[in-house]
Amino acid sequence: MRHGKRVNHLGRKAAHRKAMLANMACSLIEHKRINTTVAKAKALKQFVEPLITKSKAENNQSTEKGTHNRRIVFKYLRNKYAVTELFSAVSEKVGDRPGGYTRIIKLGNRLGDNADMAMIELVDFNELYNADKPKKKTTRRSRRAGSSKTATPPVEVADNKTDDSEE
Repeated sequence: MRHGKRVNHLGRKAAHRKAMLANMACSLIEHKRINTTVAKAKALKQFVEPLITKSKAENNQSTEKGTHNRRIVFKYLRNKYAVTELFSAVSEKVGDRPGGYTRIIKLGNRLGDNADMAMIELVDFNELYNADKPKKKTTRRSRRAGSSKTATPPVEVADNKTDDSEE
């Protein structure tokens, strides 16, 4: 039984699995989307999303904390070009997103071995999904402000009626 075992070993030893996930994460950061099997895509999602969160935190922290986050991310990715891309372009795009930076889209089965294939992509870099959706306002309004707006128009209407009766 595999109760409580969260790591999908993907049929590989630990060193091979870590190297494979690091390479896939670098490719995802560089190309913004990659095609792979569903199992590898799910493992990659768990691998790369905490790294994106660390890159996002650099903009909010001091430079010492940012350098520390860069070193932690570099320990996992082992590619300085991918780390630079992650901390510059990707972190700016996902700065306001509270999580869920990747999307997995199932593509069907592979012809050779009938494996379930999927495309994993960074959500904010897909122009097709983001083009038709208008940008939402992130401001939150309290309940009190909404009730004061509804109370204002009847007063204006009442003023207009008094103006008509005076003429």
